[in-house]
Amino acid sequence: MTEAQFPINTPEAVGAIKVDHGYVAASQRKLIWWKFRKHRLAMLGGIVTFMFYFVALFAEFFAPSAPDQYASNYTYAPPQTLHLFNDGKFSPYVNGYTIEIDYNAGRRNFVVDPEIQHPVGFFVKGSPYKILGLIETNIRLLGPINEGDPMYLMGADRLGQDVLSRTIYGSRISMTIGLVGVTFSLFFGILLGGISGYFGGWIDNVIQRLIEFLQSIPSIPLWIGLAAAIPVDVPPLYVYFLITVILSVIGWTGLARVVRGKFYALKTEDFVKAARLDGCSSLRIIFHHMVPSFTSHIIAVVTLAIPGMIIAETSLSFLGIGLRPPINSWGVLLQEAQNIRSISTAPWLLFVPGIAVVISVLALNFLGDGLRDAADPYT
Repeated sequence: MTEAQFPINTPEAVGAIKVDHGYVAASQRKLIWWKFRKHRLAMLGGIVTFMFYFVALFAEFFAPSAPDQYASNYTYAPPQTLHLFNDGKFSPYVNGYTIEIDYNAGRRNFVVDPEIQHPVGFFVKGSPYKILGLIETNIRLLGPINEGDPMYLMGADRLGQDVLSRTIYGSRISMTIGLVGVTFSLFFGILLGGISGYFGGWIDNVIQRLIEFLQSIPSIPLWIGLAAAIPVDVPPLYVYFLITVILSVIGWTGLARVVRGKFYALKTEDFVKAARLDGCSSLRIIFHHMVPSFTSHIIAVVTLAIPGMIIAETSLSFLGIGLRPPINSWGVLLQEAQNIRSISTAPWLLFVPGIAVVISVLALNFLGDGLRDAADPYT
């Protein structure tokens, strides 16, 4: 077969690879990758998302200090600039602070003093921790060389804690709660939506009325009611699990509706009838035959649900009905910026975790959009 006889010349378009003047079909995985890499925003979103999860996994190494480490002498200290060169030589440092008394407001203000320099190093020793809870070490990526020197690259909060370190630790909770919550929602959405669309009849009516009941309840009152049921003395780890369950209870209904509609369209197809005649059980037909046929729709719903979960957790914690200190999450950090005085005194309390939420949600949306298009490479 010559190139003139082949209708399309680009391998990406036809899903073929030219070998010795002939063509062989490319695998589904290669077709998905070819289409995905053309989506520049999706590639960028994938890189940023990977970086967020990588930093969250090794938060102890990337954070300059422990999340509970505080210095009452530096409450609301402003952000410092990291200088990499000093007199033409690579010698990282940050400028120190001088204190100015505001007699009109009755408070002290920290001002970055360019005359004071505190040396900063990479891979320095800090407070001890365990990598992945297994390997004990005290090496951190960045930190002050002299113990006790202030280094607040993103400012300090009302207790003198490093906002950057707390934001890095907070990514571990805020980014993973979306994955765990979506996993629960994915399971319940596919299972109940698949059963509803596959069997129909009274089973479909019961499940659909349940979905309509959950969707008719306003989200915030439902969150408040469920969160209020969590006892105050519950350990933080259990609170994290229960908040995940709360988000999952609400989040599966949309996916279930999508799955139900697809199952209604697919259950009369020939491959489903063949599987039924071959003696396959209903659950096997649902999960091994019907669900893989609309993977692109599931990917679209799931990837767009993760940022929704992140925003929901942030909203719950911001309103004080979600995660609570000493747990670090972006929503918990945003609680510090709930009043005008905090924002006017230390605007970085709002901007640092807020920007982290915006960037992560945008990256996940871009990634989800690219995966949705790539999962169906023939369109």
